[in-house]
Amino acid sequence: MEYTVCVFCGSRPGKNPNWASAAQDLGCQIAGLGWRLVFGGGGRGLMGEVARGALSCQGKVVGIIPGFLTEAEPVLEGLHDLHVVENMVERKEMMIELSDAFVVLPGGIGTFEELFEVWTGNHIKAYTKPIVLV
Repeated sequence: MEYTVCVFCGSRPGKNPNWASAAQDLGCQIAGLGWRLVFGGGGRGLMGEVARGALSCQGKVVGIIPGFLTEAEPVLEGLHDLHVVENMVERKEMMIELSDAFVVLPGGIGTFEELFEVWTGNHIKAYTKPIVLV
């Protein structure tokens, strides 16, 4: 079975210019361990940087994006799998289902929502999946 790490983070670059290179490094490290990366599918911000990092190190990358977001946010090219779902709820459900662990980088309200969804699932023992906050 292939170990899969989901990274939650912002679709914007963030306030610290070092975050982009750190996100790329994380993606490359995930790939270097032979792990698959699951992310939000977009090519912008930290979200895009972590996926580009994994791809640059020959990692397997899976994007999950609601169809309505593809109009406003370009989907990152070169993904191994892209799932276009109906809404944000389906996106989170698929991310959680496909992933064995989660890493949370800086982001906004959506990133917090994703974190709390996984944290709650762990708390109520729906599953036990590690969460790493960076």
